[in-house]
Amino acid sequence: MAMIETPYLLFLGDAPDALAAKVAQGIKDWRPEYAVGQFRMEGCKADLGLTDMTLAEAKAAGCKTLVVGVANRGGVISPAWKKVLVAALEEGFDLASGLHNLLRDEPDLAAVAAATGRKLHDVRVPEVEYPIANGKKRAGKRMLAVGTDCSVGKMYTALCMEKEMRARGMKASFRATGQTGILITGDGVPLDAVIADFMAGSIEYLTPDNDPDHWDLIEGQGSLYHVSYSGVTLALVHGGQPDALVICHEPTRPHMRGLPDYEMPTMEQVRDTALLLARVANPDCVVVGCSVNTQHMPEDEARAYLAEVEARMGLPATDPFRFGAGKLVDALAAV
Repeated sequence: MAMIETPYLLFLGDAPDALAAKVAQGIKDWRPEYAVGQFRMEGCKADLGLTDMTLAEAKAAGCKTLVVGVANRGGVISPAWKKVLVAALEEGFDLASGLHNLLRDEPDLAAVAAATGRKLHDVRVPEVEYPIANGKKRAGKRMLAVGTDCSVGKMYTALCMEKEMRARGMKASFRATGQTGILITGDGVPLDAVIADFMAGSIEYLTPDNDPDHWDLIEGQGSLYHVSYSGVTLALVHGGQPDALVICHEPTRPHMRGLPDYEMPTMEQVRDTALLLARVANPDCVVVGCSVNTQHMPEDEARAYLAEVEARMGLPATDPFRFGAGKLVDALAAV
């Protein structure tokens, strides 16, 4: 976001695993010029491969803002983080966060920010009075990434497709719907912070009428099969009114993220359910491909798995971040 000064020191806190630091990882992968270093507390299990820095070292290296790069369950500011966040303000950093627990609502942080003249940036705050969805057909085309689970690569899929489409001279816009995407692009809708009645309307607002050959690539959230977050996913399916769906999957998960008693759904289940619901708002919606997050698989195993998915699903399959988004863009161009 333009108002947030760059570059960043990415705060990983005491993240229990790499996936918990997905906000920081996304910034590092898509805006590496902003990512100068990382700050990890004792016990942190995440590592972006950036230089570990103290606050003083990061300040000397030119960092302007400490970004909370951790996305924990519930989006709360851990009491253990407070000492670091206060010290960062005192060191001269602004703070930026996409957590539900707002920086501005923490009295100690607000007091120190006021005393030091520093800024608190909460990006997970809706800044628009969104309409209630009306379901009217809009000009232009839209793709929505839908997943078997949370944090399987829906944002990366849309960003990779946008990059490939723009390289080909196609009209495409990534549409951010979560904190990481907003921090990367500077714009979007913090969908899971929008009042429920207005969620679908906010996505209509985000993806308005456009040129007939323009594609909005909508960042997916949650999963229709995740009992904690399925509501936000359905708002995207109906409000996005997609012409095309890409099914996103991470094949090494033992269970749904944060739900050890729930097995992962199959890509076929997500395909069929998402398509049925998408056709409520757009009867012409089709599934064009599969995006598989293979980061935890060796290359030969990953390529074999992708070939098996293509044969089984009858759809092009790739890991767009690892192997390129060409197959998915080819399929989209044919819609």
